[in-house]
Amino acid sequence: MQAAMEISAKYCYKELETYGSCVASNPTSWQHKCHDLKTKVSQCTSSHPVIQKIKEDCSTEFGKFEQCLKENQSTPTTCAAHVTRFLGCADSVDLSTLASDSAPE
Repeated sequence: MQAAMEISAKYCYKELETYGSCVASNPTSWQHKCHDLKTKVSQCTSSHPVIQKIKEDCSTEFGKFEQCLKENQSTPTTCAAHVTRFLGCADSVDLSTLASDSAPE
């Protein structure tokens, strides 16, 4: 997961920073007010192979986390257990096969 976070930060810093600020500034309405920014982050991060692999391998856990957020928009902290499960899955993803596939030639 650390690698994915570093890649996200490296390639999508501006998008992540803007989205994070929006969420922090709108604790009860961030789902609506920050939707376009969330889309921009998603588009940016989905283009990297490491992030694609994590999304593929952990789609179930991530889906449950997103569903929890939708059901608890005013209290997103209630989804902490879902975040923990998703991060645990992401940490267990085997990225060794990507190293040779995505190495510069």
